[in-house]
Amino acid sequence: MKNIVILGGSYAGISTAHRILKHAGKTAPFKITLVSPNTHFYWSMAAARGLVPGQISDEQLFRPISEGFEQYPVNQFNFVLGSAESANVETKHVRISGSTGTSTLDYDFLIIATGSRAKGDTPFKGIGSTEGTKAARHGFHARVEKAKTIVVAGGGVTGCETAGELAYEYGREKEITFIVGHPTLLSGTPMSFSTYVQKSFQTLKVNLKLSTQVKNTTQLPDGSYELLLSTGEKLTTDIYIPTFGLTPNSSYLPTEFLDSKGYVVVDSYLKVLGAKDAWAIGDVSNCEWSQLIPANKQSAHLAKSIVLLLNNKTPHPYKLISHRITGMQIGRNKGIGHFGSWIIPSFVIVYVRKMLFMEKMGAWLDGSAF
Repeated sequence: MKNIVILGGSYAGISTAHRILKHAGKTAPFKITLVSPNTHFYWSMAAARGLVPGQISDEQLFRPISEGFEQYPVNQFNFVLGSAESANVETKHVRISGSTGTSTLDYDFLIIATGSRAKGDTPFKGIGSTEGTKAARHGFHARVEKAKTIVVAGGGVTGCETAGELAYEYGREKEITFIVGHPTLLSGTPMSFSTYVQKSFQTLKVNLKLSTQVKNTTQLPDGSYELLLSTGEKLTTDIYIPTFGLTPNSSYLPTEFLDSKGYVVVDSYLKVLGAKDAWAIGDVSNCEWSQLIPANKQSAHLAKSIVLLLNNKTPHPYKLISHRITGMQIGRNKGIGHFGSWIIPSFVIVYVRKMLFMEKMGAWLDGSAF
């Protein structure tokens, strides 16, 4: 019996578990143990719109992980509610901390899919636990409803979508400022892409501050924030939302397997460099950028590799995505995307993303999508 331990109960971990279980066929016997600190799967692709009060309910964003795996026998799948505290790749065991204490899981194959977390307390990603993430959402909603001024910082996709959603809903009644460190929005994208997004923000009455960075933040006694900007200006705001950078959830791993930013270093087979029978995929890996498209491709490849190994066959190397794909909305009525240098028009993005793919959540969770 091969013990396969998957750390992480979000997009990469859930999809990989299903793919192995569904496509293993008549291989050597195995059992998958999926470990997550969250009872529910969080559809974080809709997180930016979910920040706006009244737009998306908890029931739409969160679904129990265990229910998605009910079709598998207990001798083939087990869900453990807990967090990885440490991993020993020599003895091949992982120490798990949960509500009832700590335990140790032995593995033959280890799949690291623990994802990443956002800076600050805005619930773009999970925050500690399902209940913690829900509480952060509810607290954020209460602050937004009372706020008169909101500052979003960071000029990437998350920042643009967040500023866009808030401005679409509140642009005429709340002052919304968007601080971007580069001279243009979405640095590295085609100029027409960036220009379209910037014009859309002007239409939404967003106060754009380009080539500006937040150097220091101080929370004041009344809960508001004082921001010191790189221009020397001081800005006071009711809500401050940093959207720049992610932190990989890898603190339980020995530093020898991490790069300088904390991402797990993998080889061309998605294997953890220097570790035997351990792989890393999704946001926690240094392989590709942190979005669903590469995480899903890595999941599909790794599941095939595991099935090959279970059949005593040799896996194939992973092929990196050749062109970056980006699609985003600016509020509910506009959007834009690009594949390499090709621009995807607004009406296509708005149509494809009108439900923020929440209609696919059930199939992702129960494995019917794979």
